[in-house]
Amino acid sequence: MSWKELAAAKKKEQQDSIPADWLLDESKLPPAAQKDVTSFVVASTREIEITGSDVGILLAKLASGEWSAYDVTLAFYKRAIVAQQLVNCLTEIFVERSLTRAKELDEHLAKTGTVVGPLHGLPISLKDQFSIQGLDTTMGYTSWIGKPADRNCALVDVLLEAGAVPFVRTNVPQTLMWPETFNFIYGRTLNPHNRTLTSGGSSGGEGALIALRGSPLGVGSDIGGSIRIPSAACGLYGLRPSYNRVPYRGAKNSMMGQDSVPSVAGPMSNSIAGLVAFMRAVIGQKPWLHDPLALRKPWDEESYRLKEHGEGKKMCFGLMWDDGNYKPLPPQWRAMEMVKKALIAAGHTVVDWEPRYHKELIATAGNIFGADGGQDFRDAVAPTGEPVIENMIPAEVEHYLKNVPRIVRGAGNDAYTLWQLHKRKTELRELYLDHWNATVANSGTGRPVDAIILPVAPFPAPPHGLYRIAAYTNVWNVLDCPSCVVPVTRVDQTLDVKAAPHEIRNDEDKIIYDMYTGPEAFENAPVCVQVVGRTQEDEAVLGMAEKVDEALKASSKSSV
Repeated sequence: MSWKELAAAKKKEQQDSIPADWLLDESKLPPAAQKDVTSFVVASTREIEITGSDVGILLAKLASGEWSAYDVTLAFYKRAIVAQQLVNCLTEIFVERSLTRAKELDEHLAKTGTVVGPLHGLPISLKDQFSIQGLDTTMGYTSWIGKPADRNCALVDVLLEAGAVPFVRTNVPQTLMWPETFNFIYGRTLNPHNRTLTSGGSSGGEGALIALRGSPLGVGSDIGGSIRIPSAACGLYGLRPSYNRVPYRGAKNSMMGQDSVPSVAGPMSNSIAGLVAFMRAVIGQKPWLHDPLALRKPWDEESYRLKEHGEGKKMCFGLMWDDGNYKPLPPQWRAMEMVKKALIAAGHTVVDWEPRYHKELIATAGNIFGADGGQDFRDAVAPTGEPVIENMIPAEVEHYLKNVPRIVRGAGNDAYTLWQLHKRKTELRELYLDHWNATVANSGTGRPVDAIILPVAPFPAPPHGLYRIAAYTNVWNVLDCPSCVVPVTRVDQTLDVKAAPHEIRNDEDKIIYDMYTGPEAFENAPVCVQVVGRTQEDEAVLGMAEKVDEALKASSKSSV
């Protein structure tokens, strides 16, 4: 079979796995021209109540037996299938297997009166790289079709031990190294808030599914922004944890063996409570017993309660308005102003953050990622002859990757050159640590700045194919700083008019400025920020993100 035939057969297999009575007739779906489909719901009153509930409420009702794992899984599954029809967000669909698991959990609770674990009965979606025994993990490559996993990845085993119900896997871009979600097997995932915009990537299927309440909690991965970019594009909360806090063993990936700036797994949800529940449960299962790289570091409740950050009562946040290389667009500036106002009203201190070394940090990451000259990608597609996707713009047939050509077709680096990149990366981390520590002089708290807050990108979710750079996220992967996305607002058709011209810094800066002709093309796009902490302070970052979220909500109420 050709790669096109393989892709078509796999897509048909996916369609056939959906119960026929769950599929809506096309005449009942919103018209293709309708941009925002977040309010389109086909479900019973009870199913709406279940799928509209926060993770904390779901876990409480599941543990008490008020709601059965079967009913909760079924409710989310039905909404997931509607989401699939609306925005094309799913890959593997395994209904019978998931519902059987849910029934077993209900039987255990009825028989013993106890839950299996802290995530008992909770449906969890997974990005299409987290292997589940017996299922393909294609990661968007046709050459990986028909090769089912012979065992679960470590994270799936941990989630099962915690009582969760894995129930769908979600779409990704080919190679995973894209901030957009498209591959030749499953096609393109759309943004539920505006289907002409990207859902982000590479965890774009997760972002779109959760935004449509098709999953209460999902798992993505992040090597340069792949949790945070889709979380921001789809208006969600998402955590990029520190290296090796969440087990990665057995997950598929691109560039396996590139350990200098590794990918990390992390949660995405409609609330910070969902992120906390995931991290607390996964770390509580002692993932170091499943993955030799997972840190033997138990969940730190005192850190989450912000013991080392003034108990969360008066903190100092560094606001990074601009990274000095790519000027943010008007919606991003307005969101930062809203955050500043909210934090000051909540009694916190804010100072401007100086973005030192960012240009070199991003260049270093790009050189590390491209060190093999794209051999990893070429080897992955070679068995079927599938082309490497080099452009995400839907209308363009001619593929040419302007931004990062060396990742696909460069010559690569020798070992010594790569060592020097690793050495420089370490030096830059040391310099950034010194820079952060020095902020004790102007924080006003007697501590260095507690956390940095900045846009997730210099633009909101753009039209398909136009997501230009990941500099605002990738820098924290190089530094290994945990970061949490917090939604702030949406693009406003009145307030977010095009800014006056500024002094253009580089070609990409000009493209970003020109891309934003005004708010019309970005209608209804969410605008989010990320809260960044120091390496291995994952619990504290969640705690500080909660404080930011609470301040924003209080500010919103007071302005009504």
